[in-house]
Amino acid sequence: MIELGGNITLVGFKELGYAEFVVVKKVVGNYARKISDKQEFSNLTMTLKPIHKIKDEISKYEIKGKLEIDGKMYNSEVVEHNLFIGIDNLLKKLVAQLKLN
Repeated sequence: MIELGGNITLVGFKELGYAEFVVVKKVVGNYARKISDKQEFSNLTMTLKPIHKIKDEISKYEIKGKLEIDGKMYNSEVVEHNLFIGIDNLLKKLVAQLKLN
């Protein structure tokens, strides 16, 4: 479990390489800023789980997200081949639930 800024928790992301993790932090940070500009949130938790491995290479990721705002929970889940696209899609779904666009 990795905590970013106190209210963002990443679970299962320790297995990523340094370069991948830097990109993940940037993407998550940008969305967190977009959300907090409109509405203060208590907690954002993202869980990463590799679900398909082919010859020690991960071919699919399951990514789950939970966002808590004013005691209300918003949940989303994606399965994607590309980690970064998956994270982006997950966070887009959470933002869409908040109707912040």
